[in-house]
Amino acid sequence: MSGAARLVLAAAVLLALSGCSAPSWVPLVGKAKAPEPPPPPPPPHEVRAPILSRPAPSTDAESVVDRVICVVNSDAVTLYELQDAEAYVVHETKQAPSTPEEHAALREKTLAGIIEKRLQLQQAEREKIVIDDAEMKEQLDEIQKRLGAKNDAEFEQMVQAQGLSLDGLKKRLREQLLVERIKRRKVNLRISVTEEDIDQYLNANREKLETGLSFEARHILFVPPAGAGEDGWQAARRRAEDVYTRVMGGAEFGELAREFSDDTGTAKNGGRLGVLKRGELAPDIEKAILRLSPGEHSPPFRSEVGYHLFELESKETLAGERLTQARNQIRDILYKQKYEVRLKEWLVEIRSKAIIEVRL
Repeated sequence: MSGAARLVLAAAVLLALSGCSAPSWVPLVGKAKAPEPPPPPPPPHEVRAPILSRPAPSTDAESVVDRVICVVNSDAVTLYELQDAEAYVVHETKQAPSTPEEHAALREKTLAGIIEKRLQLQQAEREKIVIDDAEMKEQLDEIQKRLGAKNDAEFEQMVQAQGLSLDGLKKRLREQLLVERIKRRKVNLRISVTEEDIDQYLNANREKLETGLSFEARHILFVPPAGAGEDGWQAARRRAEDVYTRVMGGAEFGELAREFSDDTGTAKNGGRLGVLKRGELAPDIEKAILRLSPGEHSPPFRSEVGYHLFELESKETLAGERLTQARNQIRDILYKQKYEVRLKEWLVEIRSKAIIEVRL
């Protein structure tokens, strides 16, 4: 049977476990092809494990395909199994290797994935993890539903039409469930994200988390005369300081903007900059505004165009429901980070205790 034919039911297995929507290549009723005869089983002497020596070369093509290319503790991996897994990767990524180097890299990565899965299944067996018939039936029913089969007979026909057997599908599904179960025991249940972890992340990344929140502000701009050099900048600063004194004395900011601001576009509106999203203004200007509290005014601030006086009218903050949402997002981020670290540690641990012989 072709490697691509196996992909459909493999995808359905993953979908049943993950709850994601079906990709476009899941088969539809009516598009099935006639079943292909299953390949002959590999000769018993070639898959018996452990294997201590390379089997003698054979001129029979199918025998070569099914030769053992790796032993993981007491489990043998055949070339046929590796090629089947490679076909799955190529179909899913839509990127077939075009050079011998790319194919070698794909083969190495795929074999590493097979070894990793075998180690996890062996660990599940050692810990006596089992998948009962009721859970298997529940998962199979979910796959049957996703494929649109109306009954068990139609479901089995759809499986066979893809060149697969129902027993083969059940084996793949059971293995996936075992892997998920052992990961939960060895990885998921050993991870915790505390409120202190969330607080630390929030404080370190508050500026990024607040990107997109809105604020409203006014400004009064004092532009130095063109070509006046540093003397012109000093004159602009003195004008800004004079108006700032009036602001602090209680003068209305908007009226002063209409009278003194060199920004004619905003002066007529009392210096109002409108509703802005964080990240829209130049970083130095935005920082000078957002360090203010609503109703507060800034002392003269020099930018590339001149001196500014700012008044912050309002700003959104991470508070209330928005803060709750942010904390939940942070919890997910930290959990995923810790999960990846713990998973890698666990895989290194079980691999270090394994005997792995690669025969490629």
